[in-house]
Amino acid sequence: MELDPQEMTPVINRIKRAQGQLAGVLRMLEEGRECEDVVTQLAAVSRALDRAGFAIVATGLQQCLTEGGGGVNDMDVKKMEKLFLSLA
Repeated sequence: MELDPQEMTPVINRIKRAQGQLAGVLRMLEEGRECEDVVTQLAAVSRALDRAGFAIVATGLQQCLTEGGGGVNDMDVKKMEKLFLSLA
């Protein structure tokens, strides 16, 4: 299943923010910052990526339901469920 790029704009923005946060974590490590500060920022990056993943799966499931014309493709739903569980 292909995702609609327009529907992915918020996800793309979230991942770009996470990318910036990750660059900040690297900078913190290179500067020898406090462990607690580094781990806090790393946890924020992780949560942002998790949320992006869940948003992608949710959009995919929604597309399965709306594009299926009433007859949802069981294989696509199972794939999306598997992807969802891989994020848990």
